[in-house]
Amino acid sequence: MSKPITFVTGNAKKLEELVAILGDKFPRKVVSSKIDLPELQGEIDEIAVKKCKEAAKQIDGPVLVEDTCLCFNALQGLPGPYIKWFLEKLQPEGLHRLLAGWDDKSAKGITEGSIVEPRGCRDFGWDPIFQPKGYQLTYAEMPKEEKNKISHRYRALAALQEYFLQQKED
Repeated sequence: MSKPITFVTGNAKKLEELVAILGDKFPRKVVSSKIDLPELQGEIDEIAVKKCKEAAKQIDGPVLVEDTCLCFNALQGLPGPYIKWFLEKLQPEGLHRLLAGWDDKSAKGITEGSIVEPRGCRDFGWDPIFQPKGYQLTYAEMPKEEKNKISHRYRALAALQEYFLQQKED
């Protein structure tokens, strides 16, 4: 039997979404663990790789880490991987006001959308200010099932599932 994959997070909402998205189709057992990882600086891909290597070393096994970014096009990609700290200090209203002087309110990562005035539940990160392209609702206003079919987390987990399904076939 393969070792379980440890999802490194202390965020109950992220774990809830991961479980809802993966369902019972994922071929490996996933457990969660909150461990302290260094807050790295740099480019998004660099940060993710270093964070994953450090987590695997501490867990001594396979891990799944997440480093969500929110990139404002008008600000040349900022706050990017520093969104957690921007959100903590500025709250959703402050993040929206960062773009007050810009016509371009677009934001992207894997899911493109716009930064809007906060709407909806405020219990999960930047969901109240992110309106995905082609939708009239923010992530926070959407039913969880709908968000979980289009979100950045869904796309990443779908790619992970596909990887494991291909490994099973080989």
